[in-house]
Amino acid sequence: MTHPSKYRSNLAGLILILTFLFVGSGCRMGYLFHAASGEYELLSGAIPVEEGLNDDTLTDEQKARLRLVEPIKKFGEKELGLKETENYEKVYIKSRRNPIYTISASPKDRLSRKTWWFPIVGDMPYLGFFDLEKAEAEKAKLEKKDLDVTLGVAGAFSTLGWFKDPLTLSLIEGSTLALVETILHELTHTTIYVKDQGAFNEGIANLIGLVGARQFLEAHYGPFHPLSLEAQDIIEDERLFSSFIASLMEELKALYNSPISYQEKLIRREQIFERALESFERLKDRLKTNRFTFFGDSGLNNAYLLAISLYHEHFLLFDAVYKRNGDSVKETLKYFQALSEEKGDLIEKVKEILGDEEKSMTTSRGNPLF
Repeated sequence: MTHPSKYRSNLAGLILILTFLFVGSGCRMGYLFHAASGEYELLSGAIPVEEGLNDDTLTDEQKARLRLVEPIKKFGEKELGLKETENYEKVYIKSRRNPIYTISASPKDRLSRKTWWFPIVGDMPYLGFFDLEKAEAEKAKLEKKDLDVTLGVAGAFSTLGWFKDPLTLSLIEGSTLALVETILHELTHTTIYVKDQGAFNEGIANLIGLVGARQFLEAHYGPFHPLSLEAQDIIEDERLFSSFIASLMEELKALYNSPISYQEKLIRREQIFERALESFERLKDRLKTNRFTFFGDSGLNNAYLLAISLYHEHFLLFDAVYKRNGDSVKETLKYFQALSEEKGDLIEKVKEILGDEEKSMTTSRGNPLF
């Protein structure tokens, strides 16, 4: 099952190999060398942005996006409170690379992500591959274990500060809005990352990528520029989709927690999947952008929905924190950085802090369809 690029990979790259050699235990040598070699190609082949701007293989439009990268970074650091880094000062343009393919898996009768443990970053809810054949082989291996599996494509990656992340050709070939959002999303991971808290990490980065992109575009082009208006439309679509996906996940949780048999759960979940796709068709009429039109194109299963929900299920919760902090990204980051020192499930802690009213928003607000 494949779907468009809506995911971002936080592979810690070569550091994983080095750590593995020292601590031994539990990691998969072949996978780590594959990840490290793919990332080494990217890092070693990148050139300074200044050189890229003089490269005749790039179009004027691509060069214009390259010139925008430094202002995006400065805005993120000064106005949003993101960590200063040397990321995105280089660009990989020597050849067209394959994307990063992601594999996620889950049991068929419960919403439980299969995770893979790595040194430094802890449990990861997906594997990333630089080679499609290797990704498909891993997918087939997991399916033989009677797991739901989904194969996706990552639009970007972050080494979480271990290396100086370069830009890729796919980023400067895409839309200006996607470039701004992706850079701010990945810089958020560099600023705050909590081990073993995937939904918390991605939820924060998704929020700040979206609202930060809107703020940057409004400051750079003006509030009524088409890009600024599109950024606002995407946030509104995110709220609708988040409510939709949260409601779907709640219904599935209720099913999987029921005392019926494994086979009966599989039968009933297919009925839920069918209704969800019908509901999404109605939801499409209310969406202002094509951001979520990929949903369900190849069918639904638990792994696919968990991969989607990792980024989108709790957006209304994070949005409520942002509003409570005066629509200030800086203050919101401070709030989450303080919270990151706490123990336990940080998503649940946010729900407890916000209280029942805002907690209920994450599953019911604005979605009469499902």
